[in-house]
Amino acid sequence: MRPPHEEPPVNPLPPLAVAIAGAVFVIEVIFLAGARGLVGGPGAVSWRRDSLLEYGFSDVAFDRMLQLGVWDWDAVMRMFTYSFVHYGMAQVLFLCVLVLALGKWVGEQLPQWTIVVVFFVGAVTGALAYGLVLDTPMVLVGGFPGAYGLIGAFTFLLWVRLADSGGPQARAFILIGALVAIQLVFGLVGGALTGGGAMSRDWVANLGGFAAGFAVTLLLSPGGWARTAARIRRR
Repeated sequence: MRPPHEEPPVNPLPPLAVAIAGAVFVIEVIFLAGARGLVGGPGAVSWRRDSLLEYGFSDVAFDRMLQLGVWDWDAVMRMFTYSFVHYGMAQVLFLCVLVLALGKWVGEQLPQWTIVVVFFVGAVTGALAYGLVLDTPMVLVGGFPGAYGLIGAFTFLLWVRLADSGGPQARAFILIGALVAIQLVFGLVGGALTGGGAMSRDWVANLGGFAAGFAVTLLLSPGGWARTAARIRRR
């Protein structure tokens, strides 16, 4: 007699995606607890502000490093650390949903370690795009360039699947198109409401992260480069 097969009530999530989302969430909880005086004493009120300044990616420091031609370890490390500090819980929750959902989908198609590679390559490339394209004193914070890297991985895998099934490949880019449009609208509305007329430029980093995630997945997925090159030659 075959033993009964029990399906888990919730589909298991990739441990590495959970680790990324969990680290971001725990840091945010610590900031909130400090701001409410639950931990850390009086100085904890400024933990978030201090962390944004200390760990956020600084375009000013990055430009100075390039101009002087001197390797600045702090400026380089900020390309990674900025992904773990955020402005508030709403931003963190949205990021965690993206990382867990996209990480699960990508982790089912590719080896688990791909999730971490794509996330951090997206984060670093997003920071580079922010530093090279823009000239701004505003620090870049938040894990969305890394999450957009996972969106790039999702897009490439879906694009391949649609190509193999004969479906419309343009459908693979609906998600990134919708997210960029929403971000641009919210940025314009936010700038109008604050009276400054300016909008957030984080979308530059996000698009850099998306492009990096797409390219990395093309290289890491089995036969990804060969299949893509074959389709290009057929066209």
